Amino acid sequence: MSYECFKVSIADNIAMVTMDRPPVNAQNAKFRDEITSIFDTFSDDPDVRVIILTGSGNMFSAGADIKERRGIAAEAGFYRRHNRVTRESFYAIMECEKPVIGAINGPALGAGLALAASCDILVCSDNAVLGMPEIDVGLMGGAKFINMLFPRSKARRMLLTGERVPGPELYRLGVVEACVPRDKLMEPAMAIAREIASKSPLAVKVTKQALNTTDNLGLRDGYRYEQDLTVAMSHTEDAAEAQAAFVEKRKPVFKGR
Repeated sequence: MSYECFKVSIADNIAMVTMDRPPVNAQNAKFRDEITSIFDTFSDDPDVRVIILTGSGNMFSAGADIKERRGIAAEAGFYRRHNRVTRESFYAIMECEKPVIGAINGPALGAGLALAASCDILVCSDNAVLGMPEIDVGLMGGAKFINMLFPRSKARRMLLTGERVPGPELYRLGVVEACVPRDKLMEPAMAIAREIASKSPLAVKVTKQALNTTDNLGLRDGYRYEQDLTVAMSHTEDAAEAQAAFVEKRKPVFKGR
């Protein structure tokens, strides 16, 4: 697979997706089209069980490419088209059937923070920073995304002041699973990815589906939905193999069905 804004590789059922649009991995139309295509493709790829999303250099993503808007922002319908495509690029990550680990290798600002929030699990380097600086240029940032990561007061302070939160503080707040030196970032990301890849791919897929769906359900409906999924999963070959392997004290061999 060859892309203009990304480097993509697959090994041992783990896909590595690296944003590669120097100097700051700004998100333009091509970037959004490609990231949507990549994650939609991986949803259907049986060779991929988990995905790591990171950036090249020392920048995760500085957000939207402001240069792209100059001269065309005034066109009728531009912002409607732009916002629709932008939403779908984030949804492609959130709705991907495979878990996505965000390895935040530097600043993730504005739409860059939204990319990180769209991932399932986060780790970061000690030079990482999360922020929504839109208030500083008279605009509004992504409240929904920032609320997914931070407690109420911290989220509102970030949106209303433009405050940026560094990697060590992200770890203290529980926003990320690990904060390590930049050159060690792939170690925790790969450790988590390998652990997920060792599980039943069908169970992982259904678990992510349950997590996404129950986010928008109350306790009664959400738990019933999970129970129904569990009943369906109990009849799969992977479930039988996992239970047999546990009893026989051996490593399971999953077939994804």
